[in-house]
Amino acid sequence: MAALYDRYSSLVYSVALRVLGDTGAAEDALQDVFMQLWRNPGVFDSTRGSLGAWLAVIARNRAIDALRKRRPENDLEDVVISVEPEMAGEADRSRLAEKVRELLAIMPAPQRAALGMAYFEGLTHTEIAAKTGEPLGTIKTRIRAGLMALRKAFHK
Repeated sequence: MAALYDRYSSLVYSVALRVLGDTGAAEDALQDVFMQLWRNPGVFDSTRGSLGAWLAVIARNRAIDALRKRRPENDLEDVVISVEPEMAGEADRSRLAEKVRELLAIMPAPQRAALGMAYFEGLTHTEIAAKTGEPLGTIKTRIRAGLMALRKAFHK
């Protein structure tokens, strides 16, 4: 097992890292793949291909599974809306809420709907795409653009 690890661990790790983009998560996937091989070595069928290729496929699948477990909101970490105006009371809060309503009203309907489903209904990007029939990339772009517009309006 040590010889197999020495020979294939860099391959497994690089595949997982390419998919996940996170060293810690890639290390976890690496460990999972070799634990699977340790527990059940009979799963590998040498008549279907090489061990390296099989491990690469297993690593890719483990990494994709890990990605699916993550919440899609992680995609928007760099688009955080920082809206903390100095509020002296309820009147200020009311003006702030009115400004948000005005901005949402002038936003294109598909963008407004995507933001609403994400932040008021708590749907993931994938769930929004399935619900609307739009591609996942389109949904992500709409949400990002909507957040950017709100952010820009509050940082003038």
